[in-house]
Amino acid sequence: MSSDTLAKVPAAPDIPEQADTPRIVPQRRLGQWTAAAVVLALLGLAVNSVLRNEAFQWDVVAAYFTSDSVLRGLWLTLWLTAVVMVLGFALGTLLAAFRLSANPVLRAVSWGYVWLFRSIPILVQLLLWFNIGALYPHILGVRTVDLLSPVAVAIIGLTLHEAAYAAEVVRGGILSVDRGQIEAAQALGLSRRRRWWRIVLPQAMRSIVPPAGNMLIGTLKGTSIVSVIAVNDLLFSAQLIYHRTYQVIPLLMVATIWYTIVTSVLGVGQHHLEKHYARGSERTR
Repeated sequence: MSSDTLAKVPAAPDIPEQADTPRIVPQRRLGQWTAAAVVLALLGLAVNSVLRNEAFQWDVVAAYFTSDSVLRGLWLTLWLTAVVMVLGFALGTLLAAFRLSANPVLRAVSWGYVWLFRSIPILVQLLLWFNIGALYPHILGVRTVDLLSPVAVAIIGLTLHEAAYAAEVVRGGILSVDRGQIEAAQALGLSRRRRWWRIVLPQAMRSIVPPAGNMLIGTLKGTSIVSVIAVNDLLFSAQLIYHRTYQVIPLLMVATIWYTIVTSVLGVGQHHLEKHYARGSERTR
């Protein structure tokens, strides 16, 4: 079309704005803003009460927060958490493989293990292992009392307990992978090992990481229960101090703040790990 033709085309007439055109007004969320204001007010009152309450003895908290005994207990708590998680997931992965096996004996053994250790409270398990000498005074010619220290008992009890939950987490992650992915890898001629490392495991980790992160945080906090068998963890270290000084609340606050700091750091790490394994999926958001 030439420029002369375009010049002859009449311009569209201006349409006057009608006076009665409805105006779009944002919806007023009075209830939500009122609830938010009430929550913030209550939160402010709670924080003010905690900070200004002299019974917390914040000067004592600051004095013991980085003391040698507390830091040694914190280090043992972190070390115990790492060891239990590594051993627990190693055993749990093996149990998950048994559960997914075609062998009915292995499936039954794995199911029975998970059923048993999820049924018994962890405190009962620790006390049973701590008193194992009443059942087996000697193992391989060595006195059980000399063989199993409180730390060894804590590792055994927590690992066996965590493995039962880790087995279900790993099994659920593997089952979440579409069967068609594995069949496509088989059609391409990939070996069984490469199928697992290149196809199954990266996709299964999307479902494994969130509950595994929760288990890690739960294990960190759950290690406080080993104080009942005199393992010198963070809580037991605080207890030793307040049994001597009778300053119960400030020493409990020391342990509480350290637990909060460590779990917050682990939560940030879990978030970034989830984003890493969620790349290429809708959950990346």
